[in-house]
Amino acid sequence: MPAARKKTPAGQPLPDTAPSGAPTSAPTPREPAPPRVPVEERLFSLVLALLATETGLTKSEILSTVQGYRQRYSTSGANANLERQFERDKDDIRDLGVPLETIESPGQAGNNQTLRYRIPRGSYELPADISFSAEETTLLNLAAMVWREGSLSTESRRALLKLRSLGGTADVPVLGYVTQLRSRDAAFEPLSTALERSSVVRFAYLKPGESDARVRTVMPLALVQHQGRWHLSAEEADTGVRKTFLLRRIVSEIIPTGTSFTPRGGDQSSIALRELDEVWNNHTAIVEVMPDSDAATRLRKRRGTETAADDTLRLHYSDLNIIADELAGYGPEVLVIDPPALRDAVIARLRQTENDHG
Repeated sequence: MPAARKKTPAGQPLPDTAPSGAPTSAPTPREPAPPRVPVEERLFSLVLALLATETGLTKSEILSTVQGYRQRYSTSGANANLERQFERDKDDIRDLGVPLETIESPGQAGNNQTLRYRIPRGSYELPADISFSAEETTLLNLAAMVWREGSLSTESRRALLKLRSLGGTADVPVLGYVTQLRSRDAAFEPLSTALERSSVVRFAYLKPGESDARVRTVMPLALVQHQGRWHLSAEEADTGVRKTFLLRRIVSEIIPTGTSFTPRGGDQSSIALRELDEVWNNHTAIVEVMPDSDAATRLRKRRGTETAADDTLRLHYSDLNIIADELAGYGPEVLVIDPPALRDAVIARLRQTENDHG
């Protein structure tokens, strides 16, 4: 007959215990989550790695070595999410104007796993007709050194040493590209914190064409970079409707409400990027560009640009006001054909510039 279990004074049975002297099995400790690496540091480390190699790096070498990827890299081969992140990062650095090249391995054309990636230095150096005096060079080198030492983490420097062991060169030109990497919006860090804590937040958001900002109370779901700009994907706290907010249009501090919410399942970043890609694919503009102009050179290299038989360009965009700002910056080098709303927006900006300087 089994022995009766001991009971507490309240009559509740005590938890089972091991016999005296028998070892108790401790719960298996959970493996700590990999440290979070800021997106800018990952992109910066990727550019450094691709500049530091003459022969290029395979996707596997990049994911297992570069800061921001290697922390989540699995030697078992389960890296589908990481590979999708790398594909998005390639688009982002190309959008920043970085000339990323792919090199096929001999005899393995079309095999994405053996493709090698690099950034050719000759395409990413200062023009030959630009020179600096000795004093200017000294100041620029000091500025580059301060920037690099203040922004490049110890982990990134260790990653560079590993990459050099794979055949990369030791001399990495920082000055040539650091100014291309955009700083984050002021709202990024507090929103990132709110995202990690599943905290409901409040902020003022100013939409284009409106004179007064509206206060939004949202549940942050993902922070993503799309076309070189940061976006917040979130659900409105009162309606549950999912919306995307451009961080540059947040005009107040991010205020925690003190309320938390249950995190949503699934890869929220992938969902947000897919929604942004749908908007980008569904909005196109037809423009004429002046031959051999700065606009012609830059817009033809823009991701997704198509050149028609009449030499007009078909551009994709996700925000009419942002592309209007961009096209207006080219002045007379660009003529918007379609859509009419974009043409009107560009004309309005040009007239405003004329009035401001009249």
